[in-house]
Amino acid sequence: MNYPIWDLTVYGGGFLIALVAVVHVLVSHFAVGGGLFLVMLEKKAYKEDDAGLLDYVKKHSKFFLLVSMVFSGMTGVGIWWTIALLNPAATSSLIHTFVFGWAAEWVFFVGEIVALFIYYYTFGRMDRKNHLIVGWIYFFCAWMSLFLINGIIGYMLTPGAWIETHNFWDGFFNPTFWPSLIFRTGLSLTLCGVFGFVTAAFLKDADLRQKIMRTCAAWVAIPFTLMVSGGWWYFIAIPEPAKTIMLEKSPEVADYIQLLTWVMPILFIASMIMTIRLPNSFQKVFCFVIVGISLVYFGAFEFIREGSRRPFIIYDHMYSNQIYVKDVPEVQKSGFLASAKWTKEKEVTDENLLEAGHDLFKFQCSPCHSVDGFLNDIKPPVAKYDNAFGMDAKLDGLGKLNQYMPHFMGTREERWALANYIVSDLNKISVKTLGNSVAEQKELPVTIPPFDKEKDEYILLSWNSQGIHAVSDSSPYWIIQPPANNIFAQLVKRGDSPEIITAEVEISYQAEEGFAYPEKQIQFWNHASKLLGTDLAPGVGLEGLKVSGVMQIEEDHRAFSAVSVPVVPYPEDGSFNPYPIFTITATDKATGKVLATTKTVVPTSTEMGCKNCHGGGWQVDGMAGITAETSLDVLATHDRISGTDLVERAKNGEPMFCQSCHADSNLGTKGNPELLNFSAAIHGWHANFLTDREGGESCAACHPSNPDGATQFFRSHHSEFMDCTNCHGTMEDHSLSLLKKEREAGKKGAARLMENLQARVVDSVDEIKPRSPWINEPDCL
Repeated sequence: MNYPIWDLTVYGGGFLIALVAVVHVLVSHFAVGGGLFLVMLEKKAYKEDDAGLLDYVKKHSKFFLLVSMVFSGMTGVGIWWTIALLNPAATSSLIHTFVFGWAAEWVFFVGEIVALFIYYYTFGRMDRKNHLIVGWIYFFCAWMSLFLINGIIGYMLTPGAWIETHNFWDGFFNPTFWPSLIFRTGLSLTLCGVFGFVTAAFLKDADLRQKIMRTCAAWVAIPFTLMVSGGWWYFIAIPEPAKTIMLEKSPEVADYIQLLTWVMPILFIASMIMTIRLPNSFQKVFCFVIVGISLVYFGAFEFIREGSRRPFIIYDHMYSNQIYVKDVPEVQKSGFLASAKWTKEKEVTDENLLEAGHDLFKFQCSPCHSVDGFLNDIKPPVAKYDNAFGMDAKLDGLGKLNQYMPHFMGTREERWALANYIVSDLNKISVKTLGNSVAEQKELPVTIPPFDKEKDEYILLSWNSQGIHAVSDSSPYWIIQPPANNIFAQLVKRGDSPEIITAEVEISYQAEEGFAYPEKQIQFWNHASKLLGTDLAPGVGLEGLKVSGVMQIEEDHRAFSAVSVPVVPYPEDGSFNPYPIFTITATDKATGKVLATTKTVVPTSTEMGCKNCHGGGWQVDGMAGITAETSLDVLATHDRISGTDLVERAKNGEPMFCQSCHADSNLGTKGNPELLNFSAAIHGWHANFLTDREGGESCAACHPSNPDGATQFFRSHHSEFMDCTNCHGTMEDHSLSLLKKEREAGKKGAARLMENLQARVVDSVDEIKPRSPWINEPDCL
């Protein structure tokens, strides 16, 4: 934030530092262990009076000088140059925190240079004892460099007590110092054998070559135990939050862990193969293969170590976007653009929306992400966002439930600017079409059945149990709501003392023309047996009814009902109509005479806004329906977050009924008692991405209540002065009420979802009353 940014686009995302650092770390570890390798083999040659072995040591020392001093020195300078440009704030912090450590390391580094030059250029000219002493001096200086660098590098992942004390020694001797030192020492010694294979393979004396091959294999095998045991101790010493990021939360680290577990035994086995007397041509090629395996091993380890620090570059001290943890509250209050010294734009306006977004992208996204690059390319994960609202929601949720990325740091206006920039510039979607398009409203003709208030003896009343019944038409993959509307009716005999008629009458219902065959419009019936465990004939609802039929009497309510009528909002012409009209008819059973007729709307909609964040667009008429792309992304997200395999199961013909795991009192499912109920889970999760919104904006992101949408389910007096929040409260308060009830029931997942939610209608979370969905209704008054 206090330094300019080097925007590398394609070569960002850590590619440049990985390219330089992995190679340098490999040869620098070889530079440590290689010193001991030279001294021990030289001593062995003197002891056994083996001129061939001594000649090999001399030749190997030249190779060692070129690799560890010349090449490693160049890559070492390259690392400083690279980190100073890519993350100057972290580099500056490390230098200022460990001035004494760096000074001491440079002293030992100079000692390495001097000792190695003396060792090589006096080989065979200095007396044996003193020459060996020079070799030992080199190894001591090299290992002390490792000792010092290890403390500083380890501090970046596990600063330990330094966070509170800022004491040099607390940071240096951090919780992973000793296990990391043992691991790196073992690794350094193992690499002696790996690089020894390279020089041994080009020896002309076959017997000497094979002898040294076996010696190098021993140098791989014996320290291998030290490396593995140190690595395991290192893993155990990592604090739980970082370990959770490593094992569960960071999507790419898991791949590197798997790679590491494969490469480690392969490295060992490949090294043991070199003990076998093989054709020299094979040995010359295979020795470089082993070096390549070592490079992959080092790369995997370094990526795991770097990834485990997320969202920090220095754990609990500085985020990966170069913002100090202590500065976050001020940045959130004043804004990132106003706080940063090297941004072109200082505030967000309508005129500079995309320019401000670009500045924010460079400083907050590009430190970790490339654009069309080789590592951490940002375009694939954001490609699904075709609207700024969904991208803004994603940014809102960063760092809350999955802590491997930092929170977005800045004002809501800045977040909106960044969302617009990503959708407009990266996804190449015109700014004019950001967000959902406004649906054109059509006035549909309705013929009211005739009624003569002077002569008609009966009046027929009919209604639906819900203001809207949302249907998830994603049946090949998952459902949360099958087509199941409930229609009710009462027949009243008019007179001075009106009478509700329930006997000797039949009340029937019939869908309007075009809605008679819902099984032709959605795929629910093709998958009902897998979803619900019951076979349903095409067009038949959960309670055995079709879209036309006879109602059943409910004596307790003195009314007639048709439960779970499977109407869908798709007429036969392929359009979208969420308000199909049903004709309700009361008939005298004895005579067949029609006593009364009425019409009622049976509201049903597939305008679920999953596509806003999960991509895929609308399925039907550009205004409703869940596409296969959207459905699969929902499952893929669930798999990534919860470690499930729902995508694979769906593709294998096993779609998921969400409430089979998450209990739902509305649908009567028991679910898994250890998991949050469906309402608490789905509202609690999404509330973390939809905070601090005005009115019913959060609700309209998912429910068909968007005032510009195709359904607009607020009708009658509700549409005049109300939105969802008048009764349910804001998204945060509504979710907290559901989660508090689950927390009281001992559900572990509730606390996690509540952690980043703040009450808005009342002063604190404590004032929010716990509520069970569909049972404890919100207080409308």
